[in-house]
Amino acid sequence: MNRNDEQKIHEQYEETIDKFIQMIAKNMSLYGITPSIGRLYGKLYFNDQPMTLDDMREALEMSKTSMSTGVRALTEMKMVEPAFKKGIRKDLYKSEENWYKSFTTLFGNRWRHYTETNIEEADEAVEALTKIKQQTEDDTFIERIEHDIERLEYAKNYYKWLMRFIQVVESGEIFDYIPKEEPSE
Repeated sequence: MNRNDEQKIHEQYEETIDKFIQMIAKNMSLYGITPSIGRLYGKLYFNDQPMTLDDMREALEMSKTSMSTGVRALTEMKMVEPAFKKGIRKDLYKSEENWYKSFTTLFGNRWRHYTETNIEEADEAVEALTKIKQQTEDDTFIERIEHDIERLEYAKNYYKWLMRFIQVVESGEIFDYIPKEEPSE
C-alpha cells in the first residue's frame, strides 16, 4: 500500500472517530452537558494516554479556561479522573472507561436533584391549597381545590416512586434487572 492510500485510511479513521465524538456530545446534552464538554469527554475517551489541559486545548481548539471548566464538570460527574504519569508535573486527566458507572452517577445526581425539588414544590402547593381551602366557603371552589390536592398527591407518589428508581440505578441494582452488555468476542 502506498503512502497516499495509507494517509486516506488514517483520514477515514479520524473522520469516523470525530463523527462518533460529535454523537456523544449531542447525546450528552440530554443530561444537561454542553456539546463542548461532551466533545472533551469524547476526546479523552478515545485518547490512549491521559491528557493535560494544554493537550486538550490544542486538540479541541478551545481556551484553557474552557478546558479547565469542562474537566472540573466532568470530574464532578465522575466521568473524568485525575491521572499520574511519572516525570510529568502538569495535571493529567483520563476518561472514566466504565460508561455504566458514569451513567448511574450522572443519572442519579441529575434526577435526584430535580425529583427532590418537585417533591418539595408539590408539598408547598398542597400546603398553600389547604390554607386557601380553609379561607373559602364556595363549595364549587372547595371541590376544585380538593381535586387539585388529589392531583398533587398523585404527583408526589410518582416522585417517590421515581426516587426509589433512582436508588436502584445509583446502587447498581438496576443491572440485576437489566444486565450490562458484555463485549462480543
